[in-house]
Amino acid sequence: MLKLFYITNQPEIAKIAEDAGVDRIFIDMEYIGKSARQGGMDTVQCHHTVEDIHAVRSVLTKSELLVRCNPVHDATADYGSTEEEINSIVEAGADIIMLPYFKAAEEVSRFLKAVNGRCRTILLFETPDSVANLDEITALPGIDEVFVGLNDLSLGYGKKFMFELLSDGTVEQICLKFRLKGLTYGFGGIAAIGTGMLPAEAILKEHYRLGSSMVILSRSFCNYLIIHDMDVIREKFMTGLRIIRAFESEISSHSNYFTTNCQFVQQCVSSILSR
Repeated sequence: MLKLFYITNQPEIAKIAEDAGVDRIFIDMEYIGKSARQGGMDTVQCHHTVEDIHAVRSVLTKSELLVRCNPVHDATADYGSTEEEINSIVEAGADIIMLPYFKAAEEVSRFLKAVNGRCRTILLFETPDSVANLDEITALPGIDEVFVGLNDLSLGYGKKFMFELLSDGTVEQICLKFRLKGLTYGFGGIAAIGTGMLPAEAILKEHYRLGSSMVILSRSFCNYLIIHDMDVIREKFMTGLRIIRAFESEISSHSNYFTTNCQFVQQCVSSILSR
């Protein structure tokens, strides 16, 4: 079964997600440069804090706590250095730290040295340069997992729709390289089964075809910013996770239709782009 991530800094929501079976609660502290890159896109830009890590950590008993830090940076008048940020994240109780928006091995090496084995690491490949330098980057010691970020990577490649990278073979090529290096990897996000411009079930089949181990539950899976009834939120999580896990059980034992699904994804993305 895929490890499912959900982004929230609210302890009550995090506990509901954990009880429903979400594997990792995702605190997102990345903000440096993000709004400039993703301006106008319907993406989540959270700017969570170290205080949020403490608050969410205090309610979790089963789910892992994943924290996305900022890209590698030096200290300025507005924020401390990467090393200072990593220290605060580790001390607050993160299980895993995700490094976003890097381009070269030097940045990744600095991040890994800052973590220094104190918790697990996951690299977010979301720039064309990071993909071009993949071999050099993944040769560094201290990398536990890797992930393909489709929003920024699609922008970097000049795509109109982030799942073009799934239909044109880009994600497949990257995943193959990860697999050959023995790395645990995942990519992108999914909505609830039965929803999404590109149906969530088609994306899930691609995860299984490509050997992915993890995926982020998108904001649309359960947007607690517009749903304020905790009973409704709890039901959405419980029902949504149950349907996803049942669907995974089905597709994991019926691999013969993966080729057909791959063709469907290509046709669906082509249709979306022609609108």
